[in-house]
Amino acid sequence: MIRIVVADDHTIVRMGLRQILEATREFEVVAEAQNGAEVVERALAVDFDVLLLDMSMPGEGGIEIIKTVLEHKPRVRVLAMSAHEQPDYAARAIRAGAAGWLDKGGASAHLVDAVRKVAAGGAYISPAVAEQLVLGAMPDAKGPPHASLSDREFQVFRMIAEGKSVSDIAGRLNVSVKTVSTHKSNILQKLNIGTQAELIRYALAHRLIEE
Repeated sequence: MIRIVVADDHTIVRMGLRQILEATREFEVVAEAQNGAEVVERALAVDFDVLLLDMSMPGEGGIEIIKTVLEHKPRVRVLAMSAHEQPDYAARAIRAGAAGWLDKGGASAHLVDAVRKVAAGGAYISPAVAEQLVLGAMPDAKGPPHASLSDREFQVFRMIAEGKSVSDIAGRLNVSVKTVSTHKSNILQKLNIGTQAELIRYALAHRLIEE
């Protein structure tokens, strides 16, 4: 029996995922979580094999959640999910320790196979994500400017590009406004961007956020 923790901030999505998974007798959903803090809490409290993780939940960012969970339970396999395929973000999740990346739009068709594969020790990634990983591993690979951002800066960058204010981001990440402002300044400098409008255009052009 493969024991699974389902983490998504939408109740109806968690219900749907649970229904799909438990229709297969080899799976058991042992816990659910609706924000970053709950994911970590559940991960420490229960014995499980696979974490099915929505990367865009309230609280701590998906990359940080992956690192924290695997620090405490290195044998757990993480299958990250997003509403849209975003190869750069997915590649960061894989480098952080996720064993796979699933587009939520196709979850109903591919979820069972993806969970089986990562639970068995394999990886489940799309060709686009695989390409990003290969390009990043090439000698002297520089990549686009946003590749130079730290994981935290990348998280803040995406939230700014999605229209969230500095104070909103600070509250969501449980850090000070000054910390977020510092991240924002570093991001603009690294991307050689002067305004938030330019930052949004950059994010859209590189498919880092949804239209």
